[in-house]
Amino acid sequence: MYRARDRVENEEWVAAIDDAAERLELGSEAKSRAVDLFLSTVPAERRSKRAAVAASLYAGALIAGDRRSQSAVADAVGVARLTVQQRWKELLREAGLEPPTW
Repeated sequence: MYRARDRVENEEWVAAIDDAAERLELGSEAKSRAVDLFLSTVPAERRSKRAAVAASLYAGALIAGDRRSQSAVADAVGVARLTVQQRWKELLREAGLEPPTW
């Protein structure tokens, strides 16, 4: 869980999630899940936040049943597909969720 202050302190990154979700044409549930995941697991290092945004979007879309490819998410956020691939499962674990095993 996160605090309201976390959202304020990470407003720039929440806006990045909103922008990328718009480009991906994600539904509101997927976007909301992505924001919750990001704010629940926000990394301390600024350089890691863009990767966390991408992983949160990918995982949030999966949870909401609004799947997008790792490549599409990576392109929308401006990271490499490998970044999404390497981070999304760990992000789910950090949030207390069990990633799928398929």
